[in-house]
Amino acid sequence: MRRTLLAIVAFLAVAAFAAAQRVDDGKGHSAQLYPDKDHAQGWARPGGGGGQNLIDHGGAVIPSAYVVAIFWGPSWASGGSDNGKAIELTNFFSQYGTTPEYNVITQYRVGLSGLGPTTWFDTTTTPPQNVSDSAIQAEVARYLARSGAIVNESTIYEVFLPSTSYASFGTSDSCGGPNLVFCAYHSNFSYQGLDIKYSSMPYPSCSGCQWPGFTTAQNFEHFACHETREAVTDADGTAWYDRRGNEADDKCAWSPAPFIGTGGFGYQYEWSNSAGGCVKSQ
Repeated sequence: MRRTLLAIVAFLAVAAFAAAQRVDDGKGHSAQLYPDKDHAQGWARPGGGGGQNLIDHGGAVIPSAYVVAIFWGPSWASGGSDNGKAIELTNFFSQYGTTPEYNVITQYRVGLSGLGPTTWFDTTTTPPQNVSDSAIQAEVARYLARSGAIVNESTIYEVFLPSTSYASFGTSDSCGGPNLVFCAYHSNFSYQGLDIKYSSMPYPSCSGCQWPGFTTAQNFEHFACHETREAVTDADGTAWYDRRGNEADDKCAWSPAPFIGTGGFGYQYEWSNSAGGCVKSQ
């Protein structure tokens, strides 16, 4: 997540020891990766932590956010093996933006949000085994080109992949790929002159992206909790992050332990400047 070429090189050199980072794919596009457990460092603890408080760098946030959940592939549709998970994730987003867990970020120039969500089940195509970042962007663009689609800069388009696929960003992969580094990520791209925010949500099919006792849906919710709040508070990588480059959720990734919170859904701790540490809620 460092904003200089030097930091990107440093990340590549010590990837096995890095916390969540905003990294370049080698083609001039960057994203914020949520590391798997083996690549995470749990910077923070309640009451304190590495990097100290977040700094407002003045960049874009989403004061009142909305979510479009894109379920890519036939397994998510009615009668499919993942349809129950899609329903639970829809229920998660329907309440998340007004929960105490989300309320922590209202100290970062944003407010509580209905989030929606709108859902789109794309059963017209099956994702490839390796879903690159360009493929994720193309899937978001496919939704945006639909008649009646929600197209604005206050929406986060979150693309959920089936277990038959894995996500890749540059040389880094999610569960199922040859180089496991991350569990999810968020980024942005330009579409018809608009700054579109999106996240890649690959299937948590390996131990590095699973929390003991969580269901598959709860593991997805844990990552959606993280990526949604970060897309809201640091939409373009130019707003809220600490002196080490960590965003609010990065500072509490994996440690303290993810937990079951409001509604029985999966969440993670969030960094609170006002508390000076990781908190469950506010």
